[in-house]
Amino acid sequence: MRIALVAMNGVRVQDTELRRLGLALPGFQRRLRAIASLPNLGLLILGGMTPPEHQVDYVEMPDLAGADVLAAYDLVAVSSCSAQIDEAYTLARRLRAHGTPVVIGGLHATVLPDEALDYAGAVAVGEGEAVWDAILRDAARGRLAGVYGDRAGGYDLAQSPLPAFHLLARDRHRRLLVQTSRGCPHDCEFCASSRLLCPRYKQKPIGHVLAEIDRIRGLWPHPFFEFADDNTLLNRAYWRELLPELRRRHVRWFAETDVSIGDDDELLGLLHAAGCAQVLIGLESPVRGPLRGIERSSDWKYHQWPRYREAVRRIQAHGVRVLGCFVLGLDGQGPEIFDQVFEFAADAELYDVQVTIQTPFPGTPLYARLQRAGRLLAERAWDRCTLFDVNFAPTHMTVEELRVGFRKLVRRLYAEEITRQRQRSFQRQLVRLRDRKKGEAA
Repeated sequence: MRIALVAMNGVRVQDTELRRLGLALPGFQRRLRAIASLPNLGLLILGGMTPPEHQVDYVEMPDLAGADVLAAYDLVAVSSCSAQIDEAYTLARRLRAHGTPVVIGGLHATVLPDEALDYAGAVAVGEGEAVWDAILRDAARGRLAGVYGDRAGGYDLAQSPLPAFHLLARDRHRRLLVQTSRGCPHDCEFCASSRLLCPRYKQKPIGHVLAEIDRIRGLWPHPFFEFADDNTLLNRAYWRELLPELRRRHVRWFAETDVSIGDDDELLGLLHAAGCAQVLIGLESPVRGPLRGIERSSDWKYHQWPRYREAVRRIQAHGVRVLGCFVLGLDGQGPEIFDQVFEFAADAELYDVQVTIQTPFPGTPLYARLQRAGRLLAERAWDRCTLFDVNFAPTHMTVEELRVGFRKLVRRLYAEEITRQRQRSFQRQLVRLRDRKKGEAA
């Protein structure tokens, strides 16, 4: 069979003012560009699983002139998040009109398989590796239909294939994804990451991870790695074994983690030497009250809040930049929150800041809670699931106050001079780090 793996890449923003700001503010534009440029790792994994008798192409939606280009394929597999799902449905409908079999997978289809089945001949639910063989077998027989898989998360990552990185255009993708784990022990109510595919936390064998990194290094001269985990660095013993291997390979990388790494001096001492350039940490709120109840199992983030500033300083003092993430519109946040985020970023000397609007993704506890309370502005507004558009009524400000305040905060945070100030502050920390190491060596 001739198979197309179609990634609905790119950042979607409905707010026209934010789209304009994305073009005008270099710092904001860089972050959006970094997110948009990431390939779809799930599809590359399926490409790596596909038997060699099939021809596989990796296609990114922005490159498609129209559905007719894909009509000649024997199977089209589309992966999409909520913000792009209507585009995916339009593509699937047009392909079905041509008689081309289509299967849709990804986070959105996993939580709303019946909706996706209205547009595609089949839907992949949960971890794609667990169902891909069955999908290929049925497609080859002309019997592709229905829902494949579940959300049990039972796939063994020790069986993970080497992703088909060779399918990517080398001149386009220099920021490559590698996954070391799935799931997260924290239970944040707004989280729409791999917890929706895989409810339990599990780790990929280190040998598999290194094989993927080495494969990428063989294809790209100077790749930058992003670990596609919900919470990288969580398993300290695992990373103490992996970090020396990364150091030997002279790679540079980015990861998402939590503030608890600020307590681990040994780990922090290894990170910079092993090529860790930056960690993204979900701080969510610069003030404590709105954190109450976000992490549903133990209120973990609420209890961690007093250590936020010190954790950021300790991590950056070891030469690792922190990208602090804040969510605007949390229950209890009023219009003063925008100044509070700006002031926290300056006081903690965050190297970089990412701000998003609280987003009720389908399938999340947040969506269910807001729906029950009648606080959703629209029930099926998937195109607003962008992290930058408002689709709910806040508790302590109006929808317009949230929307306008967010735009103003973006202008302030990503202004060129403010961005340079953050970078200069980090450079000063690096100088202090080098001086300290010289003193220790002497």
